Amino acid sequence: MFFTCAPASSDAGRSTVRTPPRRRKTLTVDIHCHYISKHADEIAAPHFSIEKEPTLAFATDLTRKINQAQKAAVAAKMTDAQVRLAAMDAQGIDVQAISPAPTQYFYWLPPELGRETCRLINDELAGFAAAHPDRFVAMGTVPLQDTHLAIAEMDRCVKDLGMRGIEISSHVNGEELASGRLDPFFARAEELDVLLFLHPLGFTEGRRLAKHYFNNVIGNPLESTIALGHLIFEGTLERYRSLKICIAHGGGYLPTYIGRMDHAHEAREDCRVHIHRRPSDYLQQVYVDTVMFDPDQLQYVAKKLGSEHVLLGTDYPYDMAEIDPAGFIDTAVGLTRSDRANIRGINAARLLKLDIEGNRSAPSRARRISHRE
Repeated sequence: MFFTCAPASSDAGRSTVRTPPRRRKTLTVDIHCHYISKHADEIAAPHFSIEKEPTLAFATDLTRKINQAQKAAVAAKMTDAQVRLAAMDAQGIDVQAISPAPTQYFYWLPPELGRETCRLINDELAGFAAAHPDRFVAMGTVPLQDTHLAIAEMDRCVKDLGMRGIEISSHVNGEELASGRLDPFFARAEELDVLLFLHPLGFTEGRRLAKHYFNNVIGNPLESTIALGHLIFEGTLERYRSLKICIAHGGGYLPTYIGRMDHAHEAREDCRVHIHRRPSDYLQQVYVDTVMFDPDQLQYVAKKLGSEHVLLGTDYPYDMAEIDPAGFIDTAVGLTRSDRANIRGINAARLLKLDIEGNRSAPSRARRISHRE
């Protein structure tokens, strides 16, 4: 396969992925993988307290010990390009869309300091991707604790740094994403035509989820379900119908249990305050990744949303990651060859503005990537 994915220029806003017209290997793009900034952690550390991170606040001592050990174990995978590239080649990943570790949202910082850490993280991410433009694209972070600062940093990410997406949490210090305060942010994201990648960080009300790592295992998809539910029922997705948003971990529980919301919407007036369409209709406006581990669930979600709304993800480099993402897709019975190609990379290429072109001149302009299908 031949391609490049250099950061988009301010003029074109697109990069190029080139493949030969025949004997083409399916492009494989990982939409869900993380990077961590040591310098940003150092700036934020004096302001941190454990209750600000639900995955630590609602956790046993054993879970905290394991998490701390994991943080040290994955440090090189987070920041060393050669280690990351070797892992990508082993997994058959052509391109990673790298986003910040969710522990680095830092929404709890004062707004100006939040902007400083975001700028630092984004500059590092942009530099990391630029060093290997044929393998990486970057998705940034913004200080959502201040709407105006968040919009300004999103503009900088897209226009100046050539980023392809913005990662956001499922709430802002307990405030729902569907809050009217954030409407200008979503309006600007829609105007910029930039992908928003929604990734939770544990359940904020996780008192019953402390044991067994439940605040990740159950809490993460629950957080996404609640956030997406509010975005639907509060009318955010009704107002911004062209908004591009991808929900991590298979979209939470909503894609597989949306019928209950449809029933409530029909049966109850308090479920129709802001929307008139069925809640399930709004699922056609969102995207989800494949980090769900059950091939039957993947098959169902792809059928429910359409395979063009599902993107390959790994959650690299954490222990909750899918280690064989392409193989996982292949085990989902009922997916067509076209479905698999969509999920493995075509959908992500479209959302991240990568051009796929059958062009025989590509070998002279790009690096060749060789690995097993």
